[in-house]
Amino acid sequence: IIGYIAIRGASSLSYEFLVGTPKPVGEGGGIGNAIAGSAMMTLLAAVIGMPVGIAAGIYLAEYGDNWFGNTVRFIADTLIGIPSIIIGIFVYTFVVVPMGRQSGLAGGLALAIIMIPIVARTTEEMIRLVPHSMREGALALGAPQWRVSWNIVLPAAASGIATGAMLATARVTGETAPLLFTALNSRFYNFYYDQPMSSLTVQIFNFATGPFEVEHAMAWAATLILVGLILVINILVRFLTRKKW
Repeated sequence: IIGYIAIRGASSLSYEFLVGTPKPVGEGGGIGNAIAGSAMMTLLAAVIGMPVGIAAGIYLAEYGDNWFGNTVRFIADTLIGIPSIIIGIFVYTFVVVPMGRQSGLAGGLALAIIMIPIVARTTEEMIRLVPHSMREGALALGAPQWRVSWNIVLPAAASGIATGAMLATARVTGETAPLLFTALNSRFYNFYYDQPMSSLTVQIFNFATGPFEVEHAMAWAATLILVGLILVINILVRFLTRKKW
């Protein structure tokens, strides 16, 4: 699949394509604004989703053996399993409609909601893999539970937690449906979160559904860029998982 995408998309790659903006058919153009928009919304999702997800995962692993923890797990598993377009509709209803327009903020929030349960459940599983002997040794020395979690458990599970965070980032980087409802699109560079914002996935969708061959070629090239970004993230994940505590 990667080889086929590379064959179809490599011919359209150029500096102008990487930094330019979409132009009328037949005049070239590029996806620079879409790359910038995707980066900004993914960054916002990470800033919101990673701390919340990691905190939720720590709670579930260390203190979540009760009805509230089971409820949080059920909600997280449900969010992981539902189609992302449902999350897009939810954010559209409670963020876009009150604001009166689509925006990068709404897009980032939608991606954060997708990211949080993935990070939370991965963090929980990684913490549960830490040997109990490490906890018991610290507790036997008189360390309080919160210090054991902070100084012993989290460092031991750090590589696994980072892996989960990167996998969640790769997941949201490829999302299209929620951004159609929340961020919409823009033909220009936009660095304001309160305005509609372009993204790679939505731009690919627009190019692919266009009637002209030049748009289809640009869709393949943009897809190659997106696949390359996700591939880099997965390579980093493999590198991190090679480290053992």
